[in-house]
Amino acid sequence: MDTPLLSLENVTKTFGGVKAVNNMSFEVADGSVIGIIGPNGAGKTTVFNLITGNYVPDGGDIRFQDHSIIKLKPHEIVEHGIARTFQSIRLFANLPAIENVLSGLHCRMQSGLFSSLFRFRSQQKEEQLALDRAMQELEFVGLTANWNTRAGSLSYGNQRLLEMARALASDPKLIILDEPAGSMNQPETEVLITLIQAIQKRGITIMLIEHDMGLVMNVCEKLVAIEYGTKIAEGTPQEVQNNPRVIEAYLGRDD
Repeated sequence: MDTPLLSLENVTKTFGGVKAVNNMSFEVADGSVIGIIGPNGAGKTTVFNLITGNYVPDGGDIRFQDHSIIKLKPHEIVEHGIARTFQSIRLFANLPAIENVLSGLHCRMQSGLFSSLFRFRSQQKEEQLALDRAMQELEFVGLTANWNTRAGSLSYGNQRLLEMARALASDPKLIILDEPAGSMNQPETEVLITLIQAIQKRGITIMLIEHDMGLVMNVCEKLVAIEYGTKIAEGTPQEVQNNPRVIEAYLGRDD
């Protein structure tokens, strides 16, 4: 069998005696789209925070490209090829869109303080390439016309797209989207579905948390359902959707 791009192996995280993630194990195949679903408070974002280095597991291992990443800092994990967006939008609101995207490119740039101060030819060339790449990512998400618009002035849906452009600029192998359709209207969600499919066509693996089951069923090849920090189901969207434990977690139990 091919080695998975990402694997969680018996991962546990406890906060004040509460197991937010309990013995979690699953794999993410290279080039796939996988959804993490579950009711509010199930531990979904905690799983993402463990993968991206915001939290350190109390037990178990997280492997990316068959190397453990549990001791890496968040910026080191980005350098290894894992980028993310957040449930609550985190942009530099007072900076234009293109500068937000450029911040995602920072981890791939080589020029140091000395070459930047004296504007060496190599630094100027790298800066121009970065600007070109930032514009390409803005075009990819449909925000070319807004390149100089202050991020905080964009519509909510466009701010979501800008966050994705910034993540893509870091040249990830895996992009993690935390409720990307949150508070979007239907036309915006349809644009998002098309964008996720386009990202996959670029060869980038995608993980997402999402409550919009229409979006999940449209884009995900595999789902992992969790409740109270524990995996309760794993499989295709149809398999998980029809799983009695998943139905009970969302709708409650009819005694």
